[in-house]
Amino acid sequence: MDVSQARALPLTRWGRGPLPPIVLGGLLLLWPAFWNGYPILYSDTGGLIEMSLEPTMGWDKPWIYGPFVHLFHWRITLWAPVVAQGLLLSALLYAVAARFGVRRGHVVRCAVLAAGSAAPWFASLLMPDFFTPVSVLCLVLVAMGGSLAWGVLGAVAIASHLSHLILAAGVVVALGILGRRWPWRPALALVGAVGLLLLTNLVGYGRATVSPNGSVFALARLIGDGPGRWYIDRVCPEAGLKLCAWSGRLATDSDTFLWFPQGPLWDRSLWGDAFGPVALAPEAARLVPAIIAAYPGQVLVAAIGNTVAQLRLVRVGDTLGPDSLEEAVVPKLALYFPPAELARYRASRQAQGTLEPPPYALHLALLGLGLAGTVALLAFARWRVLAGVVLVALLANAASTGALSAPHDRYQARIAWLLLLPPLLFVSSRPKR
Repeated sequence: MDVSQARALPLTRWGRGPLPPIVLGGLLLLWPAFWNGYPILYSDTGGLIEMSLEPTMGWDKPWIYGPFVHLFHWRITLWAPVVAQGLLLSALLYAVAARFGVRRGHVVRCAVLAAGSAAPWFASLLMPDFFTPVSVLCLVLVAMGGSLAWGVLGAVAIASHLSHLILAAGVVVALGILGRRWPWRPALALVGAVGLLLLTNLVGYGRATVSPNGSVFALARLIGDGPGRWYIDRVCPEAGLKLCAWSGRLATDSDTFLWFPQGPLWDRSLWGDAFGPVALAPEAARLVPAIIAAYPGQVLVAAIGNTVAQLRLVRVGDTLGPDSLEEAVVPKLALYFPPAELARYRASRQAQGTLEPPPYALHLALLGLGLAGTVALLAFARWRVLAGVVLVALLANAASTGALSAPHDRYQARIAWLLLLPPLLFVSSRPKR
């Protein structure tokens, strides 16, 4: 069967069609939230919630995921958006399977992903990381002739995190090469994501830019890797840079540079009453290309090393603790939601510090099998595009996060589970004897 001609079954009344398996699959993919007793939160979740409730925009994140969450919570409960995430992921997985003519076994596939992958942990997490695999699957769907509604969702998913732009670009290129034709529908979704970022930043900052402060993160990566420190130490004080005040004592870790309270970004003697990261952005925008031009080889070697390091980091666990939630999230829950919502969070395992990560050995074993199966499926014409796109997506994700931000487990764990999808669909598609 030509997969480009496959059509998903329409949603029908309960008891017929895909609605029951989609709902059951979505609930399976949310078991970590149910076990926790509350949606899983991260320190950034507080700022994302505030984005749609105050007339301000966060300096470090697109104004996309916050409004998405608000679309469901309406200051009542955060359970609504996390349930929406589970159902959305389940529906997306069903639609991809239907494109390959696989309309049975959806609940079983969701159960396998729920038991042996990071998919349920990110479906239960209120962070834009949920949208990372969603963006990949949406692009695959629209490339195979799926509804343009998936393209709209794909545009929102891509725009929700800046790293998704590089990820989506890699996927679009892979779709064009593997499909041997220009993937104009996925490309349109990517263009739509860029348009969303330009529009929201024009409204919020008065500038039509993809990222008004993204250069700060790029500079932090260059400083952490070394070339940024070397350049500043070499040109200061003659260059007249604000960061010259920190020449010779800049952090060797990008996260320390960005978030350490006593670091240069938060040094009031440099910025006065201005907000440090935003005040640094124009200087960072000049420094980044200058540093790359001065040390191109070293920057490239560091980027490759960070990409490789990111590829290996697939543990679930760095988003499960209560670290910084009291300062970053609890005040937002208390301010914007009914008292019962804060009580529900307080009763959760995460708030009490008892939310344990899943068995890493099982996840790693299944990822190994998934990698072997996905690579093997490159030999089959029917599965080549999906398998190739998944492999390219993993590499592009590692490059966009490890090389441009910093290697962290959650960045690769959020998407590595896609390795299981092509083999699961292949097994489900085998005819019954």
